[in-house]
Amino acid sequence: MRARRIRSWSIAAGAALHLLVAGAPQAVAQAPAPAPALPPVVLSLKGDETAETIRRMVDALAAGGRPVEIRIGSPSTTEPGVPGAAPAAAPGATLAPTGMPPSHAGTEATVATQADAFVDHFVAGVEYGGAAIPHIADLPTQWERVWQANRNGVTGLSAGARIGLIVLLALAAAWAFRLASARWFALRLRPGGPEFTPRLIAAAFGLLQDLATILLALAVARFSRNAWLSEPDLALATLTTAVNGAAIGAIYVAVGRFLLAPGAPERRIMPLPRAERHFKLLVVYAVMTPIIIVSLLLAGRVSSGPLPVAGLLALSSALALVFKLWWFHDMRRDLAALILAGSAQPSAWRRLIALAASWFYIASAVLLWVVANAAAMMANGGRWAEAAALTQTAIVIIPILAVGIGAWLDCRAARREGQAGATPLTHATSAALRAGAVGALWAAGFFVLARLWAGLLIGMSTGQFTAFSRQAAGVAVFAFAGWVALVFLRAFFDACTPKHKGSGPVDEDAAIEESVPSRLATVLPVLRGVVLGAVLGLTILVVLSRMGVDIGPLLAGFGILGLAISFGSQALVRDIVSGVFFMLEDAFRVGEYVDTGRLKGTVEKISLRSIQLRHQSGQIHTIPFGQIQQLTNASRDWATIKFNVRLDHSADIEQARKTIKKIGLALLEDPEFGPHFIAQLKMQGVADITDSAVVIRLKFTAKPAHASTLQREALKRVYRGLNEAHVPFASNAVTVRGGEGGSASSGAAAAITALPPPSPLAPAAG
Repeated sequence: MRARRIRSWSIAAGAALHLLVAGAPQAVAQAPAPAPALPPVVLSLKGDETAETIRRMVDALAAGGRPVEIRIGSPSTTEPGVPGAAPAAAPGATLAPTGMPPSHAGTEATVATQADAFVDHFVAGVEYGGAAIPHIADLPTQWERVWQANRNGVTGLSAGARIGLIVLLALAAAWAFRLASARWFALRLRPGGPEFTPRLIAAAFGLLQDLATILLALAVARFSRNAWLSEPDLALATLTTAVNGAAIGAIYVAVGRFLLAPGAPERRIMPLPRAERHFKLLVVYAVMTPIIIVSLLLAGRVSSGPLPVAGLLALSSALALVFKLWWFHDMRRDLAALILAGSAQPSAWRRLIALAASWFYIASAVLLWVVANAAAMMANGGRWAEAAALTQTAIVIIPILAVGIGAWLDCRAARREGQAGATPLTHATSAALRAGAVGALWAAGFFVLARLWAGLLIGMSTGQFTAFSRQAAGVAVFAFAGWVALVFLRAFFDACTPKHKGSGPVDEDAAIEESVPSRLATVLPVLRGVVLGAVLGLTILVVLSRMGVDIGPLLAGFGILGLAISFGSQALVRDIVSGVFFMLEDAFRVGEYVDTGRLKGTVEKISLRSIQLRHQSGQIHTIPFGQIQQLTNASRDWATIKFNVRLDHSADIEQARKTIKKIGLALLEDPEFGPHFIAQLKMQGVADITDSAVVIRLKFTAKPAHASTLQREALKRVYRGLNEAHVPFASNAVTVRGGEGGSASSGAAAAITALPPPSPLAPAAG
């Protein structure tokens, strides 16, 4: 039991180092002499078992630290008198996952048993680590004892002085390189523009300078170490471990400078709010991590037992966990703002991810800390530590890479569209390419994590995982292809579909610009739902088929359901068929003004079964296509406007005609109104002669969308022009002539004359 506990906490040290930084070497602990040998466990085999089955059974039986003796014989043969002897499992039998105690040979452990065993390992690890914390005080004495045995520095400079000189020499070389390359890099650290790609290039040069500095310092330290510390003792191990740990911390800082660019926001590629604050916290973590790594590795080298290392590991991992939890909680709003900034109109899913991102990292940090403590008590805890370390790396690196790749592709697409012009096809292609690249990155990350945890959580062997991954890969490929196709089609339809304008009140006095889209753009909103629904349904059916689901009954059921709907909803079918013919005949488009006989308005939306009209007063009319018997389109091609003007009997008709002609020419030359005329304003002639007026008719032809505006402007100018030309308008005043009327007749005439004159306009007869 003692040997197992020593080995377990050596593995736990490696687990903690993996959780602190991926790729860090495992702790090297000097284990004492192993405990007395236990009697072997005899495993009897038929001889036809596979190598994988034998390996799994041996690993399971040797979990207690006892040797395993393999014999060829009957499966039920056991060694009498040997405690712990286990019968051989039949070929293909599945044992409990490695690292979990098997409930009994040849029986698969249940999920509840695995969970209970994991909880037991975690509790035991926490208790053992907590009990070992007081033994940290033994490390200084043990360090001094091992340090006195150094063979480096026996003559000449001491080992400590040599280590200090090597560190100073490495730092001096790094400082000299920074000075020598400062001018060359300074020119390239200035981004060529505010776009993402120039900022990425400038930040990449900064990262290159930092990595070159780190590599140069490592090379100088390694060369000096070989010259001045040639003996393999604690001094050599101390320098090597300290330099490697410092390099890890420096890489943390270099990556932080690459992403957050402290002091240079113009080249910042991760626009995280409070970036300066989070970079300082990253520097604290980058300093803390090497100290913990170096302390654990050197403690494992000088300690004579597992307790000091276990105590130091428990204390340092707890401190690191508390720091990470506080950091993730502090950055929750900044992380949410960063995620929401990736979209101009964040969807509900993006808002949910932004809200849960920080809590996800908090939960993952706690879970990985639990795994590290449980792995310390497992026989195969190294695999758990490796999986936990790579998981922590993946959940941090994959989102950063996904956001970076997506932003880079968006920047390239925007530049390409700016140079060659934006078309629906190029926009959709860019969206599909971005979705494919980012999706492939996420899929690769999930595959790696699944490969790591498959054997640990569900006891899946390499062969079983290969067979499972082939089936899962087929499903994932079809699902991924369907998703990319949906992204492409959705972006294409959105780019072609006319943008819905605000539906507020319209200013009738303002000039209305042409906003009627093409025929294809009008039909696309209807096709969008049909095509996207068809692709989504087809993808679901193919994925279900690849998963082994029989889709024949589903297809038959959908056919029967469609037939029932067609018979039971004849009005719906009539509406859809009528709408299809209306659109094939190009009877109307979005933005046109139509009259259906009972209702009229501007077409705002077209669906598969109905049309929506916006009345001038603001009401929305939804009319099923099947109820439209006839339809008048007032916005197609051109519109001729006719209106009447009432002149006095004494008016000079020829003078009025010339004046109106001049007004028509002036309207054609006007830069605001002229482009909207098709035929100029002119007088057709005398339309009618009444007792009180001579009615003349005017007309012009214009673009339909501007007809009312042009009519109002024409009336205003005609009224002013005829007054200036002294052409009198008709009046309703009555003149009374009589000889004997006296004052009463004069008063009545005055009263009639005082009536206000009527409008000079009269409605056109046709």
